[in-house]
Amino acid sequence: CRKIKYMFPKAHAVAYVMMALRIAWFKVHRPLAFYAAYFSIRAKAFDEKYMCRGMDVVKAKIDEIHFKKNAKDKKDRPTAVEEDMLVTLEVVYEFYLRGFTFARMDIQRSHAVHFLIDREARALIPPFTSVAGLGETVAWDIMEKREGKEFISIEEFAMCCNKLSKTHIEQLKEAGAFGNMPDSSQFSLF
Repeated sequence: CRKIKYMFPKAHAVAYVMMALRIAWFKVHRPLAFYAAYFSIRAKAFDEKYMCRGMDVVKAKIDEIHFKKNAKDKKDRPTAVEEDMLVTLEVVYEFYLRGFTFARMDIQRSHAVHFLIDREARALIPPFTSVAGLGETVAWDIMEKREGKEFISIEEFAMCCNKLSKTHIEQLKEAGAFGNMPDSSQFSLF
């Protein structure tokens, strides 16, 4: 700061240093809060299919994108989405290395757009928007429709949340969001 002669750059430099110190403090002392905020706000192209299924899946996707970067043919190179995903994958890999995990998505507990902290399990609960192709409007609709309701089947949930497509229902099922919920409200006596 002594080398900078006028005020604005000094204040700007101090603000950046203070912000970096705050971020570093949270990353060291409150890591789950740091990762929840990072994944909710800064992470581009967060995809539950690759990032919430364990360290091996994350590492395989990182290797796949790095392999594509070295491709000679331009059409085989990673897309812009994969480039954005690579940065997030690296942070997710670090998250796993530090001993944290992702809890399964849950239609009753997950938030529309924010990662929630499950302190007991030392895990983050992914939001609905972490499912590929499931947008914010649909995610907020899920949160609105589940208020005060306890769903007894996936079929009932799908009828209530009519903005969800069959593909989204399948992706939520694959992510474990429904837990042990049966597919249909009908049951057989025989």
